[in-house]
Amino acid sequence: MQDSREEVHFDDVLDVLANVQRRSLLLSLLEHNPQDDTPVVVPGSSEDNDAVEQLVSMHHVHLPKLADDGFIEWNREHHQVTTGPNFDEIRPLLELLTGHEDELPDGWL
Repeated sequence: MQDSREEVHFDDVLDVLANVQRRSLLLSLLEHNPQDDTPVVVPGSSEDNDAVEQLVSMHHVHLPKLADDGFIEWNREHHQVTTGPNFDEIRPLLELLTGHEDELPDGWL
């Protein structure tokens, strides 16, 4: 699905945004495209085990899911993430979230 645009369903968008690592990466891509594929540091995690767990989940769960859904393109060899063919489908919701960031509870973005 990485090379062509497919229909995106609202439930799928909400599922993607339900995880803080995926959400943070997508929000980062609004500001800077490309990004590296290092995991997003989740607030409240301070132990080395948390960092390893986040790295594993980013590379084995979150990046593949975002790539399969077409929201990102992931170059594993260069450790680089860019916006995918379906990124513009999720962009309005990401912009809505960032536009109201001050009104949202801490930790949502």
